[in-house]
Amino acid sequence: MTPPLGFRFAATYAGIRKVAREDLALMVSDRRAAAAAVFTANLVKAAPLLVSAKYLAQTRGYCRAVVANAGNANCATGSGERVARATARAAAAALGIREPEVLLASTGVIGVPLNARPILEALPRLAAALAPENFDVASRAILTTDTRPKTASAAVRLKSGTVRVVGMAKGAGMIHPRMATMLGFIFTDAALTPAELRPMLAAAVETSFNRISVDGDTSTNDTVYLLANGASGVRLAGAERKKVQAALAEVAGQLAVAIVRDGEGARKLLTIMVEGASSDAAAARIARSIANSPLVKTALAGADPNWGRFLSAAGNAGVSFDPGKMDIELNGIPVCRRGKDVKFSESDVQRSLEAPESTVRLVIRGRGQGRARFWTCDMTEDYIRINASYRT
Repeated sequence: MTPPLGFRFAATYAGIRKVAREDLALMVSDRRAAAAAVFTANLVKAAPLLVSAKYLAQTRGYCRAVVANAGNANCATGSGERVARATARAAAAALGIREPEVLLASTGVIGVPLNARPILEALPRLAAALAPENFDVASRAILTTDTRPKTASAAVRLKSGTVRVVGMAKGAGMIHPRMATMLGFIFTDAALTPAELRPMLAAAVETSFNRISVDGDTSTNDTVYLLANGASGVRLAGAERKKVQAALAEVAGQLAVAIVRDGEGARKLLTIMVEGASSDAAAARIARSIANSPLVKTALAGADPNWGRFLSAAGNAGVSFDPGKMDIELNGIPVCRRGKDVKFSESDVQRSLEAPESTVRLVIRGRGQGRARFWTCDMTEDYIRINASYRT
């Protein structure tokens, strides 16, 4: 994948993982880049998040590099902040930049001290190996229980030139971002200020990473960074900024859905559509309740057209609506009208639920205009197997 202009990448096996595959990535902008970040809503936050938030405040929203490691979350240990700062200092020294211009991200086991030495020793050779074509290698270095890398790109052709947006993400389990274990890194060569970038990232995250769930667990390390370095020379205003916003939302959405597709032990993707709620926020709460329901997820695994599980999960969302006005469709087949059963072919619906992808649509009859789209996956015995032995 071709990254935006002015970005270079490198990755290596530093020895953080137990298995010998890339576990440390360096992502660099050749010029100062505006930066925006969204971090986990979990009260327990890993050291890289806390340190990076301080660095962004010090630089007023600018950075030059990101260092990400897999295999250890650098969370809930006595040495976490010290290791995070040492990593930033070493990266800054290798690149000839200032320490606060380095942002950090980690993923892996919580509560195990992270040995800084392998990282510090690897950073100089990573700096020497930086190249635009190493984007895909870097996307592999951030994975944990993922079975495949997750990347996405978009190009926006404007009057003054072309703007590129490219992203990578990781995540398969502990996925319930509320801004999973989830990391996302998005890069663009558009010219934007930090003040312009922050609402753009927030809007993109709200309809993508904030609309997925694998298991309902919000990680201590959830991080999404957006960097814009202006290397394209294209400055955005008005309608052009909206076009780039749409491209950013497209990239974030592709990455988010890729995470759900690769959910730990997952075999099926479920798209949840809620319409007619009192507000978009209310619709999102209903959709989230359905996505997090173990009964819904296991029914999907077994291709069981048990529509009552969707209705029950919707009613458990803490949102006021009239159950007697709820219609439900599974893969386009009506299974519930006005909160009651309707005649349908169980075998037809079951057959449709055996496909790799399914859609459930819930419509609340009335004047409500709120709507939301959410993605989740099925829950299988493989999810238990993977997580029962995550540390051992």
